[in-house]
Amino acid sequence: MNLAAQTHGFLSPTGVEIAFLLVGLATFGAALVTVTTKQLVHAALWLVVTLGGLAVEYLLLTAEFIAWVQVLIYVGSVVVLLLFGLMLTKAPIGRSPDADSPNRWAALAVAVVAAAALVWVVADAFRTTWIDLDGTAAGTTRVTGEYLFRNWVLPFEALSVLLLAALVGAIVLSRKAKADAAGPPGRTATTPTPADGGGDHAPTPGDSDRAPTAGDSDRAPTSGDSDRAPTSGDSDPAPTPGDSDRTPAPGGGDRTTTPRGGDRSAEEGAR
Repeated sequence: MNLAAQTHGFLSPTGVEIAFLLVGLATFGAALVTVTTKQLVHAALWLVVTLGGLAVEYLLLTAEFIAWVQVLIYVGSVVVLLLFGLMLTKAPIGRSPDADSPNRWAALAVAVVAAAALVWVVADAFRTTWIDLDGTAAGTTRVTGEYLFRNWVLPFEALSVLLLAALVGAIVLSRKAKADAAGPPGRTATTPTPADGGGDHAPTPGDSDRAPTAGDSDRAPTSGDSDRAPTSGDSDPAPTPGDSDRTPAPGGGDRTTTPRGGDRSAEEGAR
């Protein structure tokens, strides 16, 4: 029996048809918010709602496989790549005045004309086509796979290349962000300077005005060294027992050489 030749009158809407209409209105509202919001992250999240609404519409049309493909590819891949692109490129996630285009009304007119043309083409193509509920379900994975890999294999492969390009682009952006954080190439570590905290450096002529550090000399301080400033001769080796008769260092002629050994008791008796 040819169902297309029969005259179909008005039938009361079923629960599935009412749900289809409500989900369609919610999806349309989410799409409007997606293209009108000025925050990129909010636009991406509303895009998730829009694509999820389309998946629900496919479920109501008994096309379960297409619905899950919609969720896995668009919601689970494209939107995630979009969010990663926003984070890796350090795009402003807040309210951006640059996102407001002065050509909003022109864009709205083009969108309305494109939507009307699409609806007219689809309605005209399926005007006399009715689904035979007694036949094989058209939304099964077997029928969909046959149509997809026989008649639409080239568009399917083109979609695969598109997803691969998006993945490669995300990897390139992440590597560039890491390279920028590491600094320019060819930069080597520099030798620590006294200003950077390096202690084991060679003494300079200006070192006489600073306090001695642990790296200035390797000898232990003596009792006579506590009252004098460090001189250029402080980097000499450790003193020997005969150092009491040595010539005083430049600038140290006014100080008294500390007696050593047995002469210490004689000096204490004279005092």
